[in-house]
Amino acid sequence: MLTNEYLKRVYEGLEKRNANEPEFLQAVREVLESIQPVVEKHPEYEKAGLIERMVEPERIITFRVPWVDDQGKVQVNRGYRVQFNSAIGPYKGGLRFHPSVNQGILKFLGFEQIFKNSLTTLPMGGGKGGSDFDPHGKSDMEVMRFCQSFMTELYRHIGQFVDCPAGDIGVGGREVGYMFGQYKRLTNSFQGGMLTGKGLTFGGSLARTEATGYGLCYFTAEALKCMRNDSFEGKTVVISGSGNVAIYACEKATQLGAKVVTMSDSNGYVYDPNGIDLAYVKDLKEVRRGRIKEYAETHKDATYVADCSKVWTVPCDIALPCATQNEINKESAEALVKGGCTVVCEGANMPSTPEAIEVYLSNGILYGPAKASNAGGVATSGLEMSQNSERLSWSFEEVDAKLKGIMEGIFHASYDASVAAGSEGNLMVGANCAGFLKVAAAMMAQGITY
Repeated sequence: MLTNEYLKRVYEGLEKRNANEPEFLQAVREVLESIQPVVEKHPEYEKAGLIERMVEPERIITFRVPWVDDQGKVQVNRGYRVQFNSAIGPYKGGLRFHPSVNQGILKFLGFEQIFKNSLTTLPMGGGKGGSDFDPHGKSDMEVMRFCQSFMTELYRHIGQFVDCPAGDIGVGGREVGYMFGQYKRLTNSFQGGMLTGKGLTFGGSLARTEATGYGLCYFTAEALKCMRNDSFEGKTVVISGSGNVAIYACEKATQLGAKVVTMSDSNGYVYDPNGIDLAYVKDLKEVRRGRIKEYAETHKDATYVADCSKVWTVPCDIALPCATQNEINKESAEALVKGGCTVVCEGANMPSTPEAIEVYLSNGILYGPAKASNAGGVATSGLEMSQNSERLSWSFEEVDAKLKGIMEGIFHASYDASVAAGSEGNLMVGANCAGFLKVAAAMMAQGITY
């Protein structure tokens, strides 16, 4: 609840101006509620209008993206880039291609990215972008033509010292490759660090594909060890999603001794009591681009349920939501508690509603918020930028070790900040406070920029 008068006033003004952007308002309110103890210790923030500046993007670019489909028909989509905050480094954040993309969704993602990037300790600001284009069902040539048109406008607003996008939902190695090729062509330059998630033959980083899912498990394992004297060993894990994050969270959780029993897509989920056959899922999703229901058709003990929201009714010890925002509501959170779940760590961006988070906290669930637990992807993007700057390529083991160290560091920074804020063990409060303080210090040091 917002009790600080300064923060309440800022939020009320923001609410009036952004009434049609509920996800953005949800993300801002969570941060403002968490940082109240910090703001009360720093009256100078109000005098400098710090929070007012922090909740407004520095720049939003909106543009049309015309492209030609395989039938020769002209299609038009809308493209965006939200450049939210560059206090600690160039804007950094993914590009999302999905029909649900709009300005409010990208503002929420860009705002979250500010604090997530701050927690990694790497010099990266916060941004996000994308389009309402849907790559599903499109041919490679259609995706290429769209990506080239998208980059033809975006290229003038990005660069390795300005704004460094990466992939997100709907934007994988194929899409990044097409966009990088067009950027190179338009600028007559090879700026490896301006786009991350690239292929290994042209400046990509080993372990980048695995990074968000692996990082989620490294964070969860450290939290389990330090807060519960426990581990993944012998635990039953429920995972939502079947994209990049979910696949590699499943892989790492299994390596750490757990049994993952579910995966899902937007149509439904599969439950396999024997543990998910990850090799099959990788082929299904990364090669054939199929639907998760095909899993149940080829695995005799597996069952498919045509309602992805019911995945949280499956009994488990640990839940790792890796699909999309607000996928767990109050009812789903209560189903998790009823099913014996004691740990929820987030692989997707803001997958839990405020009501769901209240259920976690009131039932003593160990809760790892997305801006802390899913920071592995952007952390490894930062490591990819470092390799590009050095003109070097690190081994998988080197990158993985750095990723593990960063994720463990994020847990400890969040935990320590929760103690300082008077909410020991509340990692949501801790992550928000730790991420905020670094950005606030940089903004204060740089003065009021006109």
